Amino acid sequence: MPNQIDAVMNAAIDKQSIVGSELVVARHGDIVCRKTAGWFDREAGVPMIENAIYRLASVTKPIVAATALAMADKGLIALDDLVADYLPWFIPKLQDGSIGRIRIHHLLTHTAGLDYAYPQDPEISTGLGPTNKGLEENFSRLAQHPLAYTPGTEWRYSVAIDVLGAVLAAVHGGSVEDAVRTHITGPLGMNETGFFVADTARLAKPYADGDPVAMPMDDPQMVPNETGEGPTFSPSRIFDKNAFQSGGAGMAGTPGDILRFLEAMRNGGGGAVKPATVALAFSNRIGAVHRDDAGQRFGYLGAIVDDPIAANSASAAGTVNWGGVYGHSWLVDPANGLTIVSMSNTALEGCTGQYPKDLIRAVYSDLT
Repeated sequence: MPNQIDAVMNAAIDKQSIVGSELVVARHGDIVCRKTAGWFDREAGVPMIENAIYRLASVTKPIVAATALAMADKGLIALDDLVADYLPWFIPKLQDGSIGRIRIHHLLTHTAGLDYAYPQDPEISTGLGPTNKGLEENFSRLAQHPLAYTPGTEWRYSVAIDVLGAVLAAVHGGSVEDAVRTHITGPLGMNETGFFVADTARLAKPYADGDPVAMPMDDPQMVPNETGEGPTFSPSRIFDKNAFQSGGAGMAGTPGDILRFLEAMRNGGGGAVKPATVALAFSNRIGAVHRDDAGQRFGYLGAIVDDPIAANSASAAGTVNWGGVYGHSWLVDPANGLTIVSMSNTALEGCTGQYPKDLIRAVYSDLT
């Protein structure tokens, strides 16, 4: 054990589509596989270390979403509350000029009418690139643009969790980090994960897809996807005190902490979120609203595999999954008691490329 896992990880390292990676797999609560491969710093000849610290990108999202759920459990907010009740400066309008009634539920499910690109205003930050703006300054600017659709009628991946972070900070008092630390990362003992870098010596060097091999990431750097467009990264943003804390992309953390978080959710919330609330989060919360990803719905923490065959997934129905564009992918398969955390230092391949797809299939192959 494990043969297919080794083959997938080593092949990606050999062809340098992935520079360095870690994999942690838990089954029924026990870690059954923990591996590192490749380079922590290829140019310096430093091999990947165990439990490195990574810029999380969208792995931030389920942590911030869980913070909202924990606060709802305590009666501090309700999922049906209007966002405008907490953020009077965030009241975007529909295309016809009427007010879009965005609720916290819409933010959690990416059905809020928001988008992930606002090219008409390059001053707007969507969480990864450089900015010197705070939450209110950035998102009140975004709120001047009309919503893409009426909240609740479509699904579109967006800055919704950034706006959710602003809500949580306003309700809690203080920063997004304060809310997350109080309600999720603190209670779950995730001591090295937050809007900070716990140990700069363990912060993985970031790399970007290249032709023919991945190369060290510049700052800032746009990394093109299959359409030739893609996100703009700023690796130094995590250290910039003037940049708003991005609830959708701004945290750094370790595979160990992410596994701890996902396992806590798999086991009913770990005391931070009520079991019934986790069950709700692990179910389809968007009904029949269209998603381009066949066989998948969406819950409160990530995508939900509804039809494994249509989704071309090795996992069981009910599996929750997502990733982070800096190079990460994760899933929780409650039916099989399985949690997989794949983290790498290579964007975009480690998140949206072939590597995580092959690696997840290899995990299922080796375990069965």
